[in-house]
Amino acid sequence: MAWGLAGGLMFAGVDHLRTPQRYRPMLPPLVPWPGLVIAFTGLCEIAGAVGLVLPPTRLLAGWMLALYFVCVFPANIRNAIQGLAVDGLPGARWYYWLRLPFQPLIIWWALFAVGITRWPFAG
Repeated sequence: MAWGLAGGLMFAGVDHLRTPQRYRPMLPPLVPWPGLVIAFTGLCEIAGAVGLVLPPTRLLAGWMLALYFVCVFPANIRNAIQGLAVDGLPGARWYYWLRLPFQPLIIWWALFAVGITRWPFAG
């Protein structure tokens, strides 16, 4: 599970750095320096991916990624409420509402992948 999450994060992180304009509409207007924020989030995703596959940093990466996924959740809520038009993603509002329930799942995945939780599989 750690490798699967790491692969997805590496892809997303590199995409943040290569096509930052795709992520700009996702940020609320009150976020300062949007280009820097987008680059920083991409670097966080890449660091998290690397951290997941290196045993000495795996536990820290799991905690930090769970926190990261909590922090980006408000932007996902905003996108669902206001709608969003982003190249490469569906323009329908239902898509963004459909994504919301998966945010807790990805938080759990980060924690499960590094052994912080075994719920619901452990007794």
